[in-house]
Amino acid sequence: MKRNYKNINRIKKILAQEEGAVYKDWGGKLPIALVYANTYRVAMSSLALHTLYRLFNDEADVVCERAFYGFDRIPRRGEAFLSLESQRPLAEFPALAFTISYELDYFNAVQMLKQAGIPVLAAERDESWPLLIAGGPAVYTNPEPLADIFDAFAIGEGEVIVPPLIDALWDAVNLPRSEARRRLAQVPGMYVPAQKNGPVSRVWIKDLANFPTTTQIYTPNTEFGDRTLIEIARGCGRGCRFCMAGYTYRPMREIHLDSVLAIARHALQHRQRIGLVAAAVSDHSWIDQIAIELRKMGARLSASSMRVDPISEPLVRGLAESGNQTLTIAPEAGSLRMRQVINKPQSDEQILAAVELAAKYNFPQLKMYFMVGQPTETDEDVEAIADLSLRARKLFPRKMAISATPYVPKAHTAFQWAAMTPAEVVERRVKYLQKRLQPEGVALRSDSPAWAAVEGVLARGDHRLGKVMAQMKKISLKEWFRALDAEDLTQDEFLQERDLSAPLPWDVVNTGVAKSYFSRDLKRALNNKWTSACPPANCLRCQACDKEWAFRPNYLDELGPNRMANDEWRIANDKGRMTDDKS
Repeated sequence: MKRNYKNINRIKKILAQEEGAVYKDWGGKLPIALVYANTYRVAMSSLALHTLYRLFNDEADVVCERAFYGFDRIPRRGEAFLSLESQRPLAEFPALAFTISYELDYFNAVQMLKQAGIPVLAAERDESWPLLIAGGPAVYTNPEPLADIFDAFAIGEGEVIVPPLIDALWDAVNLPRSEARRRLAQVPGMYVPAQKNGPVSRVWIKDLANFPTTTQIYTPNTEFGDRTLIEIARGCGRGCRFCMAGYTYRPMREIHLDSVLAIARHALQHRQRIGLVAAAVSDHSWIDQIAIELRKMGARLSASSMRVDPISEPLVRGLAESGNQTLTIAPEAGSLRMRQVINKPQSDEQILAAVELAAKYNFPQLKMYFMVGQPTETDEDVEAIADLSLRARKLFPRKMAISATPYVPKAHTAFQWAAMTPAEVVERRVKYLQKRLQPEGVALRSDSPAWAAVEGVLARGDHRLGKVMAQMKKISLKEWFRALDAEDLTQDEFLQERDLSAPLPWDVVNTGVAKSYFSRDLKRALNNKWTSACPPANCLRCQACDKEWAFRPNYLDELGPNRMANDEWRIANDKGRMTDDKS
């Protein structure tokens, strides 16, 4: 494989602009390549990558270097993928640790292996090749499409998995491949397909305060290069039925106000802007106080996501004062019926109140996120997206954009059994929205329905897809369908409705929430019924929490003034807003 010195010089220029990268001599250490199967710009926006880089390099006997699917461009055919820190080819590392957040990046991962000269299929690799490990939200929930390619999968949160994984890798890299996989299977949270050691249960951390998650490497060559990202909470108890992350990272865990401010004080030495990261930033029980105190410290704020039930006006005001150009909200559906189906209990009035705040604080742009093609969706539900958007348009006179993303059913959600809406139906509905909204000055963006269908296949596929991806000569829809046909497979068999009683490919892993809970929640969805959000404690309904966590003493002392106490939560249920019967 050619060692392209132009590429090496390009990497060195990128490194020269970084702050916080770790450089170690390889002598006496275990080299691990941390691989993100997308471009440098996308990868360096991922807090997961920053966290794993720190966790690996915190170990004195490990040298962890980053590798990406291209830097400012995708490498040409025959050009080796190189690590950043020492510009070594991937094949020189004893272990490659991929973190994959998005199913379509599977194709990039396979192409990286091919271009690195590494056999794609695990059965074709012996101990002379690197051990391949994958983790991240996409593979965490359903590793099976990659089961014939990777040696092992991390099921759960890296803070728990990395330390024992390093110990296992020290043994495994010196063993015959079959014994190496057997050793990896001994690590809690590691799924090793060749060992058939499933179902493997996820591992998770109960106290985020012990593992602050924040930007480790600063670079101008990424979307968030002007800020320090700080994770203020992990998980979500809202129970939106479409949301994979909301289920697989249960229960919601918060960083206390004091800890957030302490991290921010240190971060302000590097960047003036603080980016708050959580599944729903505005759900943090101290969010008003966080926003107010950070502004007092002189920080400029940004936030990854906003809920409108309720919305935090101090946070919105802080975002406006910090010069943010866009306020983003996510109604997800236009009609109340559709929001009942997906369990997102936001009223039109709450959504429009958030729009009014965007206008009040003079944001230059408003973005609203919707999904098209969700289970039971009708043309009338899509008309409701247009109607709600146009009502918002009357309240917000400046630049406005709507995202209408094709919905992809995911494993380990209430909709894991649902059929995916055909691409042609989604395309027709998106075109209808364009026709309604563009004349009113509302821009509409949508992903490709055809590629969304491919994502749907990979999200709920099985091990047969590994050989499909392995034989693809390039990444294209035409080549995808050719490779499917060569393996006597079709998209339809993966996109159709699943039988509730049939085994599922992803049953090999247990991400916390019981399958029976999902099946009950699907029935509630089909009956347009709400399911109540997680209470702060004293609940084992979905089985994501263990008894030690659920019934921890003094749990109310952990919560800030913005979070409903348990008694208030029960009162809300009693009023019928979100009933939770057994039907």
